Amino acid sequence: NLNNKIQNLFVQQKFSRREKKIKSEEDMVGPGRPQIVLFGSSIVQYSFADSGWGASLADIYSRTADVILRGYAGWNSRFAVKVLDQVFPKDAVLQPLLVIVYFGGNDSTYPHPSGQGQHVPLSEFTDNMRKIGEHLLSLSDNTRVLFLTPPPVNEKRIQVVFGDAISGRSNERCRPYAEALLKLCREINVKSIDLWTVIQQEDDWLNTCFTDGIHFTAKASEIVLKEILKVVSEPDWKPSLHWKSLPVEFPFDFGLANSINLCDLELTRNEHLEPEPGTARL
Repeated sequence: NLNNKIQNLFVQQKFSRREKKIKSEEDMVGPGRPQIVLFGSSIVQYSFADSGWGASLADIYSRTADVILRGYAGWNSRFAVKVLDQVFPKDAVLQPLLVIVYFGGNDSTYPHPSGQGQHVPLSEFTDNMRKIGEHLLSLSDNTRVLFLTPPPVNEKRIQVVFGDAISGRSNERCRPYAEALLKLCREINVKSIDLWTVIQQEDDWLNTCFTDGIHFTAKASEIVLKEILKVVSEPDWKPSLHWKSLPVEFPFDFGLANSINLCDLELTRNEHLEPEPGTARL
């Protein structure tokens, strides 16, 4: 069955990687930059397409940090736990400064009569996300973690686009997973973004936020990006992960009077994305 095939694939990849020489920091493209890792299912994998929030984040941090994509469409939290040690090895030379995690939409689908499929019971989902959060927090003293809750969906649009190929995705099923994740984040002291709520605050969100009823339009990605930037702007994360606080790589200028200061240019070109004064997160 599918689960056995995936398990075998995990084992093959694990042994294959053991056979390879472990790269040292000197083997990597330099100079070493802070890493921001995006880890999740299709909401993450597709975040680099069509003005997606991942691509926009990579653009903002293009001279200060490397935004690394680890997105796996169709996955649930059960699959994610199986590969934690491979994607985030504790003995890695360079550990991420920030990991943004999204799972839950696939977990929340209705159980398939065969027992197979994407569904993960709510209690197991919560346990899995706890394992993910605790593993990531243990990577280093400076590693920060941000969980994104499952967003709502447009159920009618899903039916139009996918027909019977995708069944069991509903807001009634999704909401408890979002609420459970927010509760968990408070328990383990992990930052969270309540996509379930912020997406629904957008005018006409059913028609403007989804390409196919599940995945994000550019409008929805803009909402996600702004919420992420609000989190990294909060003063209680030290060292600060704000893009203005990280050093600009090779801040050289032309050395000419009245010429453009390239460092200043980098610090000002994304100012329109700054949270407005007095804007608080939910």
